[in-house]
Amino acid sequence: MARVHSTHPMKFLQLGFIPSSAGVALLVLRLWLGLTILLNHGLAKLTGFGEMAGEFPDPLHIGSTGSLALAVLAEVVAAAFLALGLCTRFAALVLVIELGVAFCFVHGCVLSGAHGGELAFIYLAGFVTLFLAGGGCCTLDSKLAVSAK
Repeated sequence: MARVHSTHPMKFLQLGFIPSSAGVALLVLRLWLGLTILLNHGLAKLTGFGEMAGEFPDPLHIGSTGSLALAVLAEVVAAAFLALGLCTRFAALVLVIELGVAFCFVHGCVLSGAHGGELAFIYLAGFVTLFLAGGGCCTLDSKLAVSAK
């Protein structure tokens, strides 16, 4: 009698048929977070700099214009570098500092409510992950390192 091969349904739910790649996952995370913060937050601050400069929160007591300039640096320059995978860990660190300041000092470490910092907290988690893990194999950093050899 021939033995019939049965596939256990739980094995299918493990999604083992989808190849796993930490490098591709880090690429997706870098692009997702870097481009989202750049396009949804950084560009608005950059293009509206003149209007926002006088009223921007000043948690570091360096003036509203200085605080806005640092936010633009983080959300435009560091975010673009992060998405490209250029100086990845340093770019992630800049964004960790900016989002940490926003969450702790602007939103008072409060997650929900009228002035809650849930979005800053979620971005912060992703940027901390990228700072700790690095950008992976799909970065300009890795391509430049190979070409420098």
